[in-house]
Amino acid sequence: MSWLVLVVSGVLEAVWATALGKSEGFTRLVPSLVFGVAIVASMAGLAFAMRELPVGTAYAVWVGIGASLTVAYGMWTGTESVSLAKVLLLVGIVGCVVGLKVLH
Repeated sequence: MSWLVLVVSGVLEAVWATALGKSEGFTRLVPSLVFGVAIVASMAGLAFAMRELPVGTAYAVWVGIGASLTVAYGMWTGTESVSLAKVLLLVGIVGCVVGLKVLH
């Protein structure tokens, strides 16, 4: 259960990071509200997962999922440039996250 919560929390990290960018310094209401809800839920899930998983592993997985999805979303929407190098590096991050799960 901790791994599932951790993955969902990583996804929520990408949600709050994206919403933060769209909030324009918290001047736009809806993205600001999405940011607030997503960051609280993401941190709560991370804290829950850390009750059973090592802190370093949980944090690395959480950040890896959030960062990868944030960049992938940016590339998909066109706000981030796409290159083979970026795609390969993102695949590397995902591979490392899977590796941490396998080793645990």
